[in-house]
Amino acid sequence: MSARINSIWQRLKYEAHVFFVDHGMFRALYWNKAQIAPGVYRSNYPTPARIRGLKRRGINNILSLRGDFDGPFNAIERDACERYGVTLDFAPLGAREAPTADRIFILLDKFKTINAPFLMHCKSGADRASLASAIYLIAMEGKSVAEARQMFSVRFIHFKWTKTGILDMFLDMYEERLEQGPVAFQDWVAHEYDPEALTQRFAKRRITSR
Repeated sequence: MSARINSIWQRLKYEAHVFFVDHGMFRALYWNKAQIAPGVYRSNYPTPARIRGLKRRGINNILSLRGDFDGPFNAIERDACERYGVTLDFAPLGAREAPTADRIFILLDKFKTINAPFLMHCKSGADRASLASAIYLIAMEGKSVAEARQMFSVRFIHFKWTKTGILDMFLDMYEERLEQGPVAFQDWVAHEYDPEALTQRFAKRRITSR
């Protein structure tokens, strides 16, 4: 459970942390927000002012991909959501590691139960938000891998040649499996997907590309 804000001094301390340590100074210049499906949006970590704006536009639900733990940015977000009547939920993902099947299914369960319109976000809106958006398009909207891959884009400040490229390779593996024959995304994740194999494959590619 996230820390709570109990005083004005604690609020100022947390806000300073979010702005300077958590790179809020950059997010103030660029929200990195986009609609990926009807009533479904992605972005970087939203400021309290942006949460208020979401509420005014009828977006009453936020799904954080950063995880629910004790920290200043969670305390600030939770406080803003409570203040403006927005429901905050969590489905943690990693930006530089192979997603586990458990985490993918937690995310899918959230997608099935969350009420649209909703916003999903990570820290910068570049990597975890790209992965979650791609999964949403494939699993919930029935889009092709090629269409979902558009979520991984320089437009969202995602660069596949960095360590976050392991998320692109996750889609590559599913696409390669589809070339052998049809399989539902959820079935592939449950019965065939191997995070360790993805990790090893990505590490090998990075070594050979140096």
